[in-house]
Amino acid sequence: MNPDDFSRVRSLWTHCGLPSRPNGRDSEQHIRRELSDNTASFLVAVDPDETLIGTVFATHDGRKGWINRLAVDPRWRRRGVAQALVAVAEAELRRNGIEIIGCLIEDGNDASEQLFVTLGYSRHDDIHYFTKRDRPDI
Repeated sequence: MNPDDFSRVRSLWTHCGLPSRPNGRDSEQHIRRELSDNTASFLVAVDPDETLIGTVFATHDGRKGWINRLAVDPRWRRRGVAQALVAVAEAELRRNGIEIIGCLIEDGNDASEQLFVTLGYSRHDDIHYFTKRDRPDI
């Protein structure tokens, strides 16, 4: 991904129904900052006509990696695009020495849960996710 892809990425997320935080972590300013950081890889998939059909972000804190913002255009689902994006994201994280990779999946997103189980990820119901936000819209 390059900064010029931002509007296409945002359009894909909307088309896919992916919840986003346009005033926070998903703002253009925030993503541009992360693009220049060596702890994040923002990857896109395009079809032969260069239409953006998928996204995934791989981030890490030096200890643990995260798969974020995985989205595939509904017309391209069940063709291996999501699996390919996750594989490249995992390779980027491993290239940075990351050996633990996680993802957070919103309740009710059964397709993503099944994808990650298929890819060898384990569900952890014994972990509770907490956040502290400076503003509710970020």
